[in-house]
Amino acid sequence: MSRARTPIGARIKRKRIAAGLSQAALAQALGISASYLNLIENNKRAIGGTLLLRIGDRLGIDLETLSGDSEARTIATINELMGDSVMKGIDMDADTARDLVARFPEGGAALARLYRAMADANAEIDVLQHRLKSDPLLSELLHSILNRIAGIKSGAEILEGIADLTEEERRRFIATINSEARELVPSMQSLADYFDQSAARQKRFSPILELDEAIIAHNNHFPALEDAAGELRAEIEEDGQLKEETIAMALERRFGVACRTGPAREARQQDGAEDPAVLTFPEFMPRPSRIFRMLRLYALRAAGDVIGTTLAGLEMTSDEARALARRALSSYVAGALMMPYESFLAMAEERRYDAELMSDILGVSFEQVAHRFVTLRRKGSEGVPFGFLRADNSGRLTKRFPLPGFSVPGFGHGCLLWPVYTAFFERGLVRQVCVFPGGGRFLLVAKATARRVAGLERPPLVLAIMLACDIVHADRTVYGQGLDLGQPPVEVGPSCMLCPRLDCSHRQTIPV
Repeated sequence: MSRARTPIGARIKRKRIAAGLSQAALAQALGISASYLNLIENNKRAIGGTLLLRIGDRLGIDLETLSGDSEARTIATINELMGDSVMKGIDMDADTARDLVARFPEGGAALARLYRAMADANAEIDVLQHRLKSDPLLSELLHSILNRIAGIKSGAEILEGIADLTEEERRRFIATINSEARELVPSMQSLADYFDQSAARQKRFSPILELDEAIIAHNNHFPALEDAAGELRAEIEEDGQLKEETIAMALERRFGVACRTGPAREARQQDGAEDPAVLTFPEFMPRPSRIFRMLRLYALRAAGDVIGTTLAGLEMTSDEARALARRALSSYVAGALMMPYESFLAMAEERRYDAELMSDILGVSFEQVAHRFVTLRRKGSEGVPFGFLRADNSGRLTKRFPLPGFSVPGFGHGCLLWPVYTAFFERGLVRQVCVFPGGGRFLLVAKATARRVAGLERPPLVLAIMLACDIVHADRTVYGQGLDLGQPPVEVGPSCMLCPRLDCSHRQTIPV
């Protein structure tokens, strides 16, 4: 059972008692023995994802509440806080953090919120330190101010130290000091304006990180966008399918946008434009990617109001973050158009979340299926709660959707022991059962994919995609099949910088 959250058994017991059910009555409804339910409620038996779903249905509560995901996020944040150098000397292990949140959930939430505020403040300090060292405008302002202060200081020292100055010389030095002082005022005002504008512009360290946090806060599920996707699909599908030719005709008929193939350079220059008159694809772009780009543009044009309303709810703090969010939300609609929620969820349950098989059946990429898995969070109709990571072959994480207890750094590199990195050197899928320092156990599945981004003169872009789920859900997936859960799991961490496993043979840096 995962130790990154308060015990599931205790939560089941509280919900059962609140519902007025005896152990015997609930056990009978679930098709298990009362003695087995008693062991579960006393946290002496692990509970699989299928049984957890049945318990949630019977008690009338959603999977996130029953599994304690919100509490687990708080626990993970507190554990991260305890690894910060500012907490040195305070002994609070993962079990203590879990007990704190179990007993005083509001206190734990307050502690987590304060830590996030501190992290934001530290990130802003880092930005300002970087600017002090590298911004040419700031450097020029500081140089001008220091020169004027030096001039004032020099003139004042002469007036104080030389007694036999003539009256004319004294007047000249005083005039010079007054002039430098008058010039210093606008320079100081410019410096103050610079920092005021910087503070208004840069409320977050990274627009990408800000967007990630906003999407995670919404559990990567947007009901209004799902509804919009359903309406748009009804407009453009043909015989229940989304055909490339039909989508291209709909774009041209409704919005006057023509679709064609062209040189890779031209396609790259156009990528990211919201209002192209011609949508150009490089000759080597595969069909699923072409369809996705067309649907993303169609969604942006046809469902712009819904996307705009959803964007406003994310409360992005900069133009750059808003632009990234608009693109992400239109991509969300495109994915929902290609893979409608209910039919996709039904297929996922039937195929036990076999992403490779589903990508073949649906004619989409492995990454597109994996992305869609993490959006299956509709209340009362949830799929397996997956986390998602994508890394390039330099090791840098380029996309992330973490899970409670599955700590992921906001930027940079993750743990070298994750299969998202070993997948670059393996054929096909790589599986791993792992345990984090906080005690959370997860099933990780990764696969490397290649994407051509230019002609033959350049190598393809190779990315690794990784899905993660709590071990309690492993029995609902094809990837849990044949795993020996009795074997010791691989001990992993979030990243070397954040990991407390000082004796790890793969460690590259010492945590701060």
